[in-house]
Amino acid sequence: MTDLAAPVAAPTPTASTPLSLTVRDLCVEYSSGGYLIRPLDHLDLDIAEGELVLALGASGCGKTTLLSALASILTPTSGSIRLGHDGRAVEVTTLKGNALNTYRRESVGVVFQAFNLVPGLTARENVAAPLLVAGQSRKRALARASDLLERVDLGERMDHRPGALSGGQQQRVAIARALAADPPLILADEPTAHLDYVQVEGVLRLLRELAGPGRIVIVATHDERLLPMADRIIEMSPRVPSDAVGGRRELAADDVLFKQGDPGDLVYVVESGTIEVARERVGAEPEVVARYGPGSYFGELAPLYGLRRSATARAVEPTTVVGHPASEFRQIAHLSSPS
Repeated sequence: MTDLAAPVAAPTPTASTPLSLTVRDLCVEYSSGGYLIRPLDHLDLDIAEGELVLALGASGCGKTTLLSALASILTPTSGSIRLGHDGRAVEVTTLKGNALNTYRRESVGVVFQAFNLVPGLTARENVAAPLLVAGQSRKRALARASDLLERVDLGERMDHRPGALSGGQQQRVAIARALAADPPLILADEPTAHLDYVQVEGVLRLLRELAGPGRIVIVATHDERLLPMADRIIEMSPRVPSDAVGGRRELAADDVLFKQGDPGDLVYVVESGTIEVARERVGAEPEVVARYGPGSYFGELAPLYGLRRSATARAVEPTTVVGHPASEFRQIAHLSSPS
């Protein structure tokens, strides 16, 4: 793949204080089949100007939810998102009407996983589209689009429609479109998901170049090829610590062993007593989905697959459980059988 024609410059800072993104106590809840799902649970983030940050994790861990909240496509249940310069930061979660439209149009650029290019428009017209919607003249919008496509090494392809472009080229068109309004915040959702190892090279280099003075770039991904280029990594999927240590736990009646949404690092075996597992529901009492007695094991999926706990486990009566690291699960499964 050829080198990019020129680096894509970040916007020149216009304030004396640096750009920052601050997220505090961010929660997103929704109902799925009557059950309460909480992909973001009291999330705190501080991201500085010039940083390229990876939100890393498996599908369903909340990466896209986070980007949607930052882009104000989705309204969080609670919490704060502030973007801007000290003393001039905007509280994104309270924006409405014209202020919300202005934020989406001028402050944030989104690169979608599936490119989301309009099939009937050329690459140049796709990049110019958001500028035309914002009221710019066709001449200025097309000139800006041409400049951006030159910068992402697509100068010779700007009059081609998406169907005549490779996956990597379509993704670079999508990145150019996200840059059209020169926004301070760029959000990319799985930008390498549909690219092979040849196509991904130019996209990786381009994403790295975007982060600089006056701009923040956040990439949601499960692609570990992006790790070397990141300034910081946010682990969205709970990682099981390699030194997770189990042991015996004595629980009184109604004691909670773990809550729905907690990271999971241990598989449990009931020695005595009873454990009740229940899922939170919207507008209703929790639903009991299982009970485990002596000799039963439970809670294996979270540590094995890097998931959060899908239910809450509590003791029905005085109960003793033994926690085992996931590495011991095969032995546990051989010696125990679920009730």
